Amino acid sequence: MVSHNVVPFHSVVPPYLLDAIAERGTERFPKAAAAAASCRMSDESCRNLRLAGLRYTPPADLGKDETALAAPGSAGLQRLIHDAQNTEVLPGELVRSEGEEPVSDEPVNDAYDGLGASYALFSEVFGRDSLDGAGMPLMASVHYGTDYDNAFFDGRLMVFGDGDDEVFTGFTGSLSIIGHELSHGVISHTADLEYFGQPGALNEHCADVFGALTQQHDAGQNAEDADWLIGAGIFTPEMTGRALRSMIEPGTAYDDDVLGTDPQPAHMNDFVTTDSDNGGVHLNSGIPNRAFALAATAVGGPAWESVGQVWYSVLTGSEITQRTDFAEFAELTIAEAADQFGTGSDTHDAIVSGWEAVGISHSGSARGNQGSSW
Repeated sequence: MVSHNVVPFHSVVPPYLLDAIAERGTERFPKAAAAAASCRMSDESCRNLRLAGLRYTPPADLGKDETALAAPGSAGLQRLIHDAQNTEVLPGELVRSEGEEPVSDEPVNDAYDGLGASYALFSEVFGRDSLDGAGMPLMASVHYGTDYDNAFFDGRLMVFGDGDDEVFTGFTGSLSIIGHELSHGVISHTADLEYFGQPGALNEHCADVFGALTQQHDAGQNAEDADWLIGAGIFTPEMTGRALRSMIEPGTAYDDDVLGTDPQPAHMNDFVTTDSDNGGVHLNSGIPNRAFALAATAVGGPAWESVGQVWYSVLTGSEITQRTDFAEFAELTIAEAADQFGTGSDTHDAIVSGWEAVGISHSGSARGNQGSSW
């Protein structure tokens, strides 16, 4: 189990996908296979450090942003973008701070804009000042490692790899990924859902929800017009895949000889029981993902004004616990929708129908065998 005293290591590419690339990509994509294997080792090392209780600590020679990192956040958006220069030494050289003009390095600008879009969602829609609600500076490092096939948030710092250019492109190019990873920071400062089993899948699910909403809010897009993809465009043209995950159609994001077939279930009948991936947190999150996307598209309009309001209120409310499971979370969202919009309202009824569509009944019981193995 993950200690509640340590923020888990959250990486956007799940371990089972990196394993597939390392195992199947050797002949067609040897560079990508080696990069995936190396990334798995690096991620596991980082994860072990987190579980040992070690947190990211900025080095003493950060220069002009040292004070900003050490001091408590002040109100308003504060972005600090660093260049790791293809090393694994963090945070790297500070290359763009809040209010500074764009630079010639596009990943730096993409990270800067993406952090701003995530901040804007929580600030403008939910009245939240940064991840901790108290003006926490948003920090990022780009060009992490060599051919690093992932992006992660370690509790203080958003880190982006450049990809291997055979399977993955650079990770700063996906706004939904940036929103997803930073939303883990909001989750850790609120419900702090235990990163294992169903609570862990809800942790990943909520990060997907607010990652998708970050993208939709930035584009001014209605729920019915959204693609509901997490990580769209992250694969090179050589891959047969649209994204890392599809919220509205779990299990359909990719189908490729190297990547394999997207294993996410879309219904409790196909719930995956496994000891890997922290008890299937990246797998089973597909079930509540579909419930949310179905509810949001049924209501229509900006999802952050309807179903998103319900999810945020539950996530930050007093009734959710670190071990809340799917059925309990469903009940909380249904009750919150009744409080905010009224029983029998479009939003309330759409949420009830969304949960029922994935096998979670209004009575609070999760239907289905919940017994597929991985």
